[in-house]
Amino acid sequence: MTEVARFQPASDRSLLVRFGHEITIYSNQQVRRLLRLLESEPIAGVRNLNPAYCSLLINFDALRLTHSELEAILRGYLFRLEDVRLPDPRQLEIPVCYGGEFGPDLNEVAALHGMTPAQAIELHASVTYVVYFLGFVPGFAYLGELPEALATPRLARPRRSVPPGSVGIAGKQTGVYPIAIPGGWRLIGRTPSEMFRKDRDNMSFLSIGDRVRFTSISSARFTALENA
Repeated sequence: MTEVARFQPASDRSLLVRFGHEITIYSNQQVRRLLRLLESEPIAGVRNLNPAYCSLLINFDALRLTHSELEAILRGYLFRLEDVRLPDPRQLEIPVCYGGEFGPDLNEVAALHGMTPAQAIELHASVTYVVYFLGFVPGFAYLGELPEALATPRLARPRRSVPPGSVGIAGKQTGVYPIAIPGGWRLIGRTPSEMFRKDRDNMSFLSIGDRVRFTSISSARFTALENA
C-alpha cells in the first residue's frame, strides 16, 4: 500500500513532497520511485528535482505552474508509484584507514560511547549502509543508518577545512567528504578512494540507492591505494 504523500509549499516556486517524517528504506524508495517517474516523464515547467531522506523538493517555473496545479499533476503520478521498478542496488566497498591523522575524532567518539577505538571501528564497519541521497556538495552521499551505539552529534565548532576522503559521523549519519571543504562532522577515518571526479563519466562514485560497506585498512595500504 502506497504511503500517503503530503505536499507543502517550500517557496514561491518550489513544492515539497514528503513521505512521512522518519528515515526508512520504504519512504526513501517512494522518493526514488517518484524521482524516477518524473525523470522519465517530465512535467513541463519543472526545473529541478532534489531528493532527500523521505522527501522530494520540486522547483518549478512560477510563470507556468502554481503550487496547486503542480500538486494535482503529481497526485496522478503517485497512483503509479508501486508500478515503478527500481534498479537492483550496487554493492560497493570503501576502504578506510581509521584513527590517527586520518581520523582525529575517533578516540573521542569511542570515549563518548564507553568503548575502545577498535570497537568503534568494528561497529562502523559492521553495517551495510544505504545511500539515501546526495547533496551539500557534489559527490557527498548521506549514508544511513549508523548503529545507534555510534550516533554522535556534530562538532560544536566546524573545521575550516576537512581533507577529501575523510569519513565522518553526524547523528545517525555517516558520509565521506569528496573535496576539501569546511565541515563539522566527527572524523573517524579517511579513504584513498575518490568520491568525486569531473573527468569520470559518473562523476560521483556513489549514487542514490547504492549499498555501501566500509573496510578497515592499514596506513601502508592507504598509501599504496592512493598512489596506484
